Amino acid sequence: MKKLLAIFYCLTILITASAQQKTIQERLGYSKKTKLVIIHADDMGVSQSENAATFFAMEKGSVSSGSIMMPCPWMGDVAAYAKTHPNADFGLHLTLTSEWKNYKWGTVTPVNQAVSLVNKNGYFYSAVDSLHKFGRVEEVEKEIRAQIERAKQFGIDPTHLDSHMGSLYASPEYLQIIIKMGRDYKIPVMLNRDGFKAAFNIDLSKYISEKEVEVDKIFMAEPKDFNNGMDNFYTGVLKSLQPGLSCILLHAAYDNAEMQAVTVDHPEYGAAWRQADFDFFTSEKCRDLIKEQNIKVITWKEIRDKLYRN
Repeated sequence: MKKLLAIFYCLTILITASAQQKTIQERLGYSKKTKLVIIHADDMGVSQSENAATFFAMEKGSVSSGSIMMPCPWMGDVAAYAKTHPNADFGLHLTLTSEWKNYKWGTVTPVNQAVSLVNKNGYFYSAVDSLHKFGRVEEVEKEIRAQIERAKQFGIDPTHLDSHMGSLYASPEYLQIIIKMGRDYKIPVMLNRDGFKAAFNIDLSKYISEKEVEVDKIFMAEPKDFNNGMDNFYTGVLKSLQPGLSCILLHAAYDNAEMQAVTVDHPEYGAAWRQADFDFFTSEKCRDLIKEQNIKVITWKEIRDKLYRN
C-alpha cells in the first residue's frame, strides 16, 4: 500500500510539473512557437474622442482590447457600447491619478472615505509620487474595489485589470492590492516580471503564484519614439515579436478640439500622439505586418475564460 501511495505521489508531482512547464501559448491551446500579442488601447472613458477612436480601431483595425477608466466622465459611453458588443474585450484601467492640466476627476468612493487619495480640490493627485506619499493602503484598496464594482453595476464583466500611469505597480503595497483583486474576481492582471524590475525595482516573484499569467514583453512608445515616428516604432515592435505572450499598449484618439483641450500643455501622450497611434493600428500596413510576421492577435477575454474561469 505504501508503495502504491508513493507511486501515486510521484506521478502527481510529475503531472503537476509537466503542466507548469507548458508555455502560455500551450496553456491557451496554441503551439509553443506561436507569437501571441494583445494590442491594447488604454484610457477609454477619458473622452468621447478616445472612445470613438478606440471603438473604430477595435471594429475596423487591429486593436483587440481596451481598458476603461471608471472615474472618468465618458465611461458610461463605453458601458453602453459594451452592452451592444458583448464580445468586445474591456478591462479596467484602475485609476488613482488625474494628470491633465484642466481636466480632472476624483474617486468613485465617497470622498470622505478616501481623503488620502485626493488633493485640496477633491481630485486625484496629478503625480504618482504624490499618491504614494499620501495614499493610505486601506483607502487605495477600497477605491480599487469600488471601481471594479462600479463597472459591474454598469453591466461590464472586466476581462483584466491594469494600472493607469503604473501607480499600482510602483509600490509593493499597492501591487499586492491589484493582485488580490485579480484573484478575488477571477480575472488576469497585466503583469510583467522584467518590466517591473526595470521600471519600478519590484521583484514580482515575491507577490505572485504560478496561477497568475505573466506577459513576456510589454511595449509602449516613449517620447523619443513619437519624435522618430510611430510608424517606425510599431513596425519595429511587430517585426521583433518572439514566441510567447506580448502586449502592445497604445492610446487611440482623434486629434480634435476635445482631445486638444483635454491634453493642453501636455505634448507627451497628447492629441497628436493619440492620433498617430490610431492611424497606425487602423492601417493596412499594420494588418499586413501581423499577417507577414505570423502573429496571432488575442484578447484578455480569451485568457480570462480559458485560464481563470474554466
